[in-house]
Amino acid sequence: MPRLEEHCWGRSCASRVESKTFSGGNWVASRAEEMMSIVTTVLSNAYGSLQSVRAAHLIRRGLVLFTVGVVLALVLNLLQLRRNVTLFPEEVMATLFSSAWWIPPCCGTAAAVVGLLYPCIDSHLGEPHKFKREWASVMRCIAVFVGINHASAKLHFANNAQLSLTLAALSLGLWWMFDRSRSGFGLGIGTAFLATVITQLLVYNGVYQYTYPDFLYVRSWLPCIFFSGGVTVGNIGRQLAMGGVEKLHND
Repeated sequence: MPRLEEHCWGRSCASRVESKTFSGGNWVASRAEEMMSIVTTVLSNAYGSLQSVRAAHLIRRGLVLFTVGVVLALVLNLLQLRRNVTLFPEEVMATLFSSAWWIPPCCGTAAAVVGLLYPCIDSHLGEPHKFKREWASVMRCIAVFVGINHASAKLHFANNAQLSLTLAALSLGLWWMFDRSRSGFGLGIGTAFLATVITQLLVYNGVYQYTYPDFLYVRSWLPCIFFSGGVTVGNIGRQLAMGGVEKLHND
């Protein structure tokens, strides 16, 4: 009898221990699940806020680039008109800024696309551009670009080939001084090609015309202007992206 009582008492104690262990395990599991749920919620909220901040920075950069493109289009197009490099119909010349209404928004949109594309390509290639990353360098790049455009309208050579070679050398010099990246060179070439083709189509359809065209309805130095413009806008876009990244880290 005593052995039977001891056996029953031992089994009762063991069952109580197992019950406590099982309830303790359930409590730990529920707490762990609750903590995981809290961590997941916090991470999802942080990711959502980070995405919204990035989207806001992207929109701001796009607006800045659009404004830069509009201003450069108005200034440089006015310079070309004053030098009789490009010709528009008489009704266009009588409008505000002596420019077609569609030129500033088109150039602004192109500047926003190119300026946002440069840092994206750098990130995709895993080659962050760090050469002369400062606003003073960007401003000098803009000044050189305006100078190249001014030279295309003011310099006079014996023939257009000499002018085109000179502007090509200046454009490559601008890239070498302020960029020196493979992505910048490739995107500059792509920008020059696409913009030249679009310009040729516009001239072919009689939207406007160039004086003394020597390269499929346009001037042969035009791709050089588009190349240097693409590099310049790309530098502005990179600098804006760099400022946005620093601000994200500070936040």
